[in-house]
Amino acid sequence: MMDRPLFLVGCGKMGSAMLEGWLEMGMSPEHIHIIEPSALITEELRDRGLGAVTALSDLPADLNPEIVLFAVKPQSMDQAVSAFAEYHLPNTTFLSIAAGKTISYFENILGAKTAIVRSMPNTPAAVRHGITVAMPSGNVTESQRKICSTLLEAVGEVAWVDDEELIDAVTALSGGGPAYVFLLTECMVQAGIDAGLPAELSSQLARVTVSGAGELMRQSDETPSTLRENVTSPGGTTAEALKVLMANDAWQSLMTRAISAAAARSKELAG
Repeated sequence: MMDRPLFLVGCGKMGSAMLEGWLEMGMSPEHIHIIEPSALITEELRDRGLGAVTALSDLPADLNPEIVLFAVKPQSMDQAVSAFAEYHLPNTTFLSIAAGKTISYFENILGAKTAIVRSMPNTPAAVRHGITVAMPSGNVTESQRKICSTLLEAVGEVAWVDDEELIDAVTALSGGGPAYVFLLTECMVQAGIDAGLPAELSSQLARVTVSGAGELMRQSDETPSTLRENVTSPGGTTAEALKVLMANDAWQSLMTRAISAAAARSKELAG
């Protein structure tokens, strides 16, 4: 897939999910160089036989990476990216999975001719069921784009957009989406308790129902609307519940407002 090394900058939850996905897909550990400021995490990685250092300066200057993937928090990005500004890496693709950092942000630090891919994954990447939306800069070649797709597909599905403005809506929908599903599950658990179920059983029923419904939807070719209709018998118990949930378009209106608020905040963070 790659002739030259891969640098992973940051090995927190999302970075480690990416790393595990690459190793599972057969990438050689010797091909991956991890830069992780936490000495504790670096030591744990070394104990596993992985090449990890706490700073870019600890790596040989002639490694010439094919891909540099930034997986640090947005507030740590300035320091992480600036470390590469001193190096001349014209054939390197810089791939970011950080929220709020635009392509122009990276170009301002690394140079206008740098190949940049901005992407937004989500937390189900930890179990290889995430989805990542990516946006290439004008300097990214088709071969560079394919390599980035392969790396991102190690933790789930990948979609590409050609309009960076869409990333804010992506962040709001799929980036934050798992939290909305978890909130739904919380509400179902409490509703079950209020209906008389023991807390442990209510939690089990809600968690398995939500995860099972998600897997059914993932494997099905039918639309969510059709799947909902398939579960809803006319005049039955589910129909009664949906009368409440769908009354006056309340649930859709609430979700639309939530996504809009998150997208607006994403624009603010991008500056």
